[in-house]
Amino acid sequence: MNKADKAIVAGFKGFNSDLKCRGFQFKVGKEYTHRGTISLCNSGFHFCENPLSTLGFYGPNGSRFAEVEGSDVSDETADDTKRVAKKLLIVAELSLHHLCQLGAKFILDKVNFKDSKETNTGYQSAATNTGYQSATTNTGTRSAATNTGEQSAATNTGYQSAATNTGEQSAATNTGEEGCAISLGYKGKAKGAVGCWLTLAEWDDEARHRIDVQTKIVDGKTIKADTFYILTNGKFVAVD
Repeated sequence: MNKADKAIVAGFKGFNSDLKCRGFQFKVGKEYTHRGTISLCNSGFHFCENPLSTLGFYGPNGSRFAEVEGSDVSDETADDTKRVAKKLLIVAELSLHHLCQLGAKFILDKVNFKDSKETNTGYQSAATNTGYQSATTNTGTRSAATNTGEQSAATNTGYQSAATNTGEQSAATNTGEEGCAISLGYKGKAKGAVGCWLTLAEWDDEARHRIDVQTKIVDGKTIKADTFYILTNGKFVAVD
């Protein structure tokens, strides 16, 4: 086995609907120890440092996700941020919505905001904007386009990427495979390609605070592709 890091490494892991990974049964709150040597992609308990990377192993539909902590982690690394540990603690289960939020944060935390641009095409990169009526665009794999400006747009076409918008009357669009379009601002809307997940917030008009947040997959039938949706009275409603 490669040299192991004794420090705890935080990460994320995907499972099937029974909270199993490759036939191994996991349980939230329990720590597991691998008997024998560990090797990346071969043996040991695997997890990802980037929350969005878990979607490459377990797709959004029907899968479950959790925050984990690995100890005795091999120094081996992979482009998809996968790591392998001798011990793995399943800290807490996460909703898909929360996983996408943490994925965007993971990428944004690596951004040099002083020198960053509103348009980006890099792998695991971030395009960020806070301007009024502004736009952020990203085409990179497992990347994030984030906007907080009023009446603005966040667009992403990258594989397993996230388009996030929190600005009032703003839009999030994602056409990337297994991507997420998240619009949490007042009167926000989102759309995506088939296979993408949309997360929308409903607001109380008078108090101006969120009263509901829901996530649905664009299946092409119930939720149509390339169609903007808003969350109204607890339901996804198509809008122009």
